[in-house]
Amino acid sequence: MTQRVSGTVFIVDDDNDFRDSMKWLLEADNFHVVGFSSAHDFLDRYDGEMGCMLLDIRMPEINGLALQQIMIERGIKLPIIIISGHGDIPMAVNAMKNGALDFIEKPFDDEVLLRLVEQGLQRADDMFKDSNELKVIRSYYASLSKREKEVMALVVGGKSNREIAEELGISPKTVEVHRARVMSKMRAENLPVLVQQANRLNVA
Repeated sequence: MTQRVSGTVFIVDDDNDFRDSMKWLLEADNFHVVGFSSAHDFLDRYDGEMGCMLLDIRMPEINGLALQQIMIERGIKLPIIIISGHGDIPMAVNAMKNGALDFIEKPFDDEVLLRLVEQGLQRADDMFKDSNELKVIRSYYASLSKREKEVMALVVGGKSNREIAEELGISPKTVEVHRARVMSKMRAENLPVLVQQANRLNVA
């Protein structure tokens, strides 16, 4: 069997037969699949596992668009592939505007679906790695002293050592010391790397 990108395919659809057929199709192609009969079911049982979602637009109580919005509000970051019927295209387009990966219209070609799911899991893997990298950068930043954070903000803002010294009321030599400590603690080998880190941290 083909080795797949790790992660789970979450199917949220109130049609039991359709959900079972999707599960069979995906598992036959070596994907790990978990099905949910409603948005409530997913929200109650989801435990933060990495993966992507196949989401039906039309469902009772909480439809696909509403679930997508709840996930955004709760910080649940899963690439979403919308499953839509012919009359649901405007809703599917709205879902795309809210960040869905793509939408697929019933009836659809199995190969198209499998390709989209593969893309979804690859996107999920990239997001997971990016999130972990950000956690590491935040831990580096948390190790800085208050003065070092001030110096870092001014350095990435394009200020020279002399300008930083004047603004903070310290000597240029002291600025150099703080700057060196910032570069060391942030594990930044050069200024462009430090600027990239500051952008990810929203440090201005």
